[in-house]
Parts: sequence; structure tokens; C-alpha cells
Amino acid sequence: MSASPAKTQRGIQSVEVAGRLLHALALARQPLPLVALAAAAELSSAQAHTYLVSLLRLGLIKRTPGDGHYEPGPLALRLGMARLAQEPAYRLALPQVQQLSQDTGLSVAISLPTPAGPTIVHYAHAGKPLHVNLHVGTVMALSDTATGRAYCAYVPFAAWQGVWEVQHPGVAKSQLRHFHEELDAIRKRGMERAVDLPSPGVTSLCMPLLDAQQQLLLLVTVIGSSGVIDAGWRGTVARQLRGCIEAIAATLPDTEEEAA
Repeated sequence: MSASPAKTQRGIQSVEVAGRLLHALALARQPLPLVALAAAAELSSAQAHTYLVSLLRLGLIKRTPGDGHYEPGPLALRLGMARLAQEPAYRLALPQVQQLSQDTGLSVAISLPTPAGPTIVHYAHAGKPLHVNLHVGTVMALSDTATGRAYCAYVPFAAWQGVWEVQHPGVAKSQLRHFHEELDAIRKRGMERAVDLPSPGVTSLCMPLLDAQQQLLLLVTVIGSSGVIDAGWRGTVARQLRGCIEAIAATLPDTEEEAA
């Protein structure tokens, strides 16, 4: 007698419908008005509104000031951070980044490659005032920040082309070709910096953490006042940043051993 096919487990349809709204919002990578969000989830505006009221109460979504568009809420962020805490590279990077901040006396950020661009997931603040608004959840600009350029250097163009077009509407193709040339230089030296960009008086150095297949796992960025931080490619901060990345890489699990 052949085994009976596995039965589909019974679920709650209303939860699955709410999940469609959350999924649509995640794919959009930007706040959406009710009509657009409902359409993306294949719901009527009236039906979507009912679910959104409950999602707002739970904190899974929130509304933007002014226009009232919908975006991920604080509970969604906490769930994402809880999932992130299970990633080996992120867990291993945390103590090294904290130590780097203490050793340099500078702020240090960990950013992850996401469809929206490099996104800060941890920020070790050195306590010194900086005229820049950085926090967990900040998405770094692609061309104006060291983090953004390092991200572009190690992520396929197709993954960030849409973000580039949004951030640089109407930019000539020649400028994009020049940007790709800059990315080649970043890959050769393995590090990027931004002096007085995107904020005057603030300088940063960024270096990627790659796996054995040269895939980008995360980015570590040291940030400080331009008059304080040593921004030389072979300067003290660059050496400490490189040492931090090497220390994290040395503790990463061997994927081939795990597979065996």
C-alpha cells in the first residue's frame, strides 16, 4: 500500500493575507500609500485597510510623518534583528567591532548588503560628537559614502542598479561608467574612504568582509571627524580596520567543512 500524500496543515487565512501585505512592503523597499500597497498584495483598498489597522497596532508596520505612507514598524525591526543575531558573520563581527571602536576611539558601523543598499545593523558610538545622523536602519547612499561604494564594488550591478537609478535620476551613462572604474580601484586596494562626504567634517574608511567564495557578507566602516581620523590608505586606522576584518574572517566557519 502506497503512503498517503502529506496533508496540508491547516492555517489561519487572515494571517496569511496580512503576510501578503508585509511581503509586498518588504519587496517595495520604500514607504507605500494604501492604494499601491493594496494593489501589490492583490487586495482591495478597503480590505487592505482592515488588516493594516491590526498590523499598526502590533507594531509590524508604521506610518510615515506627513504623507502617512506605510513602512516596516518597530516590531518588524526587532524581528529582523533577532534573525540577524543568528548569522555567524554578524555574531563574530560584534566583539571585534566593539574592540575596534575602543582601540581607535572612533565610531564603527556594521552594514549588511540588502536590496535597498548597504544598511547599518550595528553602530558602536565612540561618544565623540559627529555632525552626521547614523543609526541602526540607516541605508547608506551608493556613490556619496565609502560604505555605499564598497558595497557596489562587491555586489553584482544587477542587485543595485535599481537603487542607483532612484538615487541618480537622469544621470549620464558616462558617469556610471566612471563609477564602475572607481569600483575596480576599490577592489584592487580592498578598502574605500570618504573625506568630508557626505557630511563636511566627517571622514570614513570602509572595508568588506568576504567569504571563501568572495561573496560580500558585511561591511565595517570607521567614522570620525576629519581633523582627527587618520584617513591614509596605510595609516593607523586603515591598519586597525584591516586587522579587524582579518580577525573576523579567521573565525568564520568553513562552509565546506559544515557541508561535509
